[in-house]
Amino acid sequence: MKIVLAYSGGLDTSVLLSWIKETYNNAEMIAFCANVGQEEELKGLDKKARQTGASKIYIDDLQEEFARDFIFPMVRAGAIYEGQYFLGTSIARPLIAKRMVEIAKLEKADAIAHGATGKGNDQVRFELTAAALAPGLQIIAPWRDERFRKEFPGRTEMIDYCARKRIPVQASAKKPYSMDRNLLHISFEAGILEDPWFDAFAPANRGMFKLSVDPEQAPDKAEYVTLDFVKGDCVAVNGRKLNPLGVMQALNKLGGKHGVGRVDMVENRFVGMKSRGVYETPGGAILQFAHRQIESLTMDREVMHLRDSLIPKYAELVYYGFWFAPERLALQALVEESQRNVTGSVRVKLYKGGIYAAGRKSPVSLYNPHIATMEADPTKAYNQDDATGFIRLNGLRLRVASQVQGAKSLNRVR
Repeated sequence: MKIVLAYSGGLDTSVLLSWIKETYNNAEMIAFCANVGQEEELKGLDKKARQTGASKIYIDDLQEEFARDFIFPMVRAGAIYEGQYFLGTSIARPLIAKRMVEIAKLEKADAIAHGATGKGNDQVRFELTAAALAPGLQIIAPWRDERFRKEFPGRTEMIDYCARKRIPVQASAKKPYSMDRNLLHISFEAGILEDPWFDAFAPANRGMFKLSVDPEQAPDKAEYVTLDFVKGDCVAVNGRKLNPLGVMQALNKLGGKHGVGRVDMVENRFVGMKSRGVYETPGGAILQFAHRQIESLTMDREVMHLRDSLIPKYAELVYYGFWFAPERLALQALVEESQRNVTGSVRVKLYKGGIYAAGRKSPVSLYNPHIATMEADPTKAYNQDDATGFIRLNGLRLRVASQVQGAKSLNRVR
């Protein structure tokens, strides 16, 4: 049997690699590590995987694809889950799973394996992607295997296992929370954060954050940033042309400097429970904000309202793991049409955790100051007298209803 395992080289996935190999009759293990911007140390990972029992390891830099084909399409859709979460972890999982499937096909593997727990969203995201792209592949999820949970009820048992098997891992004291980092964000959950009353942004917890400074310690001087858009995609920052990866890297640095993009929320997981998460999304927060500003100038009202009505559904599909589902692809087609004229420049001000609009312009702007002006309209495009009939027609159903309901009310009084 040949199995492709999502592998990071840490304690958990090192144990998984060895345990799966052993449990599945000395299966051939192929390790896969995706670089999606987590900036973890990848040096020596090949040697470590082979020492742990892998016959081969793939270490793939997927950052450009991640930014171009996953983050940017999602930003064009304006997707934010439950009004707060920028979907940083959610959008990375289908990319990682997609590459796992590609490797499995290339290696003619029988199964893919992951270390997602049975309580979280990631298990669903990995496996729905596999179902869409390679329905014949077997899925191995040890955390849903009672044998695995019985053998490893805690971290101590994992460390002891590695010592017995001479697995090269650096076992350290467990952090009081878990982290997941990529190009779009870093998330913190579990441990001390499971108490929703715990103040993650208190000065005592400043050391937890990696991508942004505490807004209170951000520069006292505001910084202005200009983003140029073409058909809904940011193509330049402060006049410098950049590809999607470059845009994310530049905005992460700028946003982190000013402490923007921090979120603390209680969200609804797909599996049914509520979960508390703390997030840093400095670049993504700026990009989403600026994108909305250029849309406000260039997008038709009814197209905007229609697209906006679909944002909760689109965000839910990403969060739940349905990136490759036909309904997400159908919504994306509508999104792409809506972005046809979303072209222009937005200037934002960054100051102590805040993002503020400081200017918008576009060669295809639908905003006409001559029509919108409260002074006389030199174009004669808008005749204020027309508003009388407009209001009267829109009020017709209200007047009829009032007359009918008013008569009923009088009858009830009598």
